[in-house]
Amino acid sequence: MIRYDRRGHGDSTDPEGTVSHHRDLLALMTALGVDQADLIGSSMGGAYSLDAALAAPERVRSIALVGAGLSGHEWPEPMATEVREAMLEAVPLEKLERYRSHSAERIDPADVRAMAKANVDYLVVGPQRTPDAVDKSFYVQAIAMCEDLYRREWSGPQWTEDVPDTRHRLGEITAPTLVLVGLEDASGLVELADVFAREIPGARRIDFPGTGHLPPMERPAEVTEALLAWLRKPT
Repeated sequence: MIRYDRRGHGDSTDPEGTVSHHRDLLALMTALGVDQADLIGSSMGGAYSLDAALAAPERVRSIALVGAGLSGHEWPEPMATEVREAMLEAVPLEKLERYRSHSAERIDPADVRAMAKANVDYLVVGPQRTPDAVDKSFYVQAIAMCEDLYRREWSGPQWTEDVPDTRHRLGEITAPTLVLVGLEDASGLVELADVFAREIPGARRIDFPGTGHLPPMERPAEVTEALLAWLRKPT
């Protein structure tokens, strides 16, 4: 198994210039001598897995989408409004714009933590739950992960992402696809799981009740079991 940190995350270097995450994925496979792979992508990692499967279908044996996003997708109302309100409640618009434009003289650690908490409470916990509904150690780990993300995003070099529009190409996916989603995730992401299951030919879906945006962290045993069963299936 190969697990890597995409640019700007974990131990990877900061992005610079124009970045294409699915091309990074394919380039990494090439560098490691992997001709064909089963791709497992969580959140936007799922979107990049779909993009890679469309760009190089011969290199993707199967796909597992976990609470996946979709390149080119626009989040529906009321989710977009709820996210925007949560972000602005955490950090005022004027400060947030300075952080996003990298023009702030200083990154306030309190703002980093407030934004991380807003993100985790809405997505990881889920808009219909409160933090006490999830394991405390899991919650703390998710906050720390998001803090690192925002700290790097606001203080690192500016960059742009080359985003393909995959919205109308799901019917072209030829790799067998498994769709996993936590039913306590934001409504827009649960709806995307509906779209994947409906539009990707032959897609199979597994729902996780009482679970938010990160089933692999919140329900690791169940997700691992589902993925191993999927990977061991007859081809």
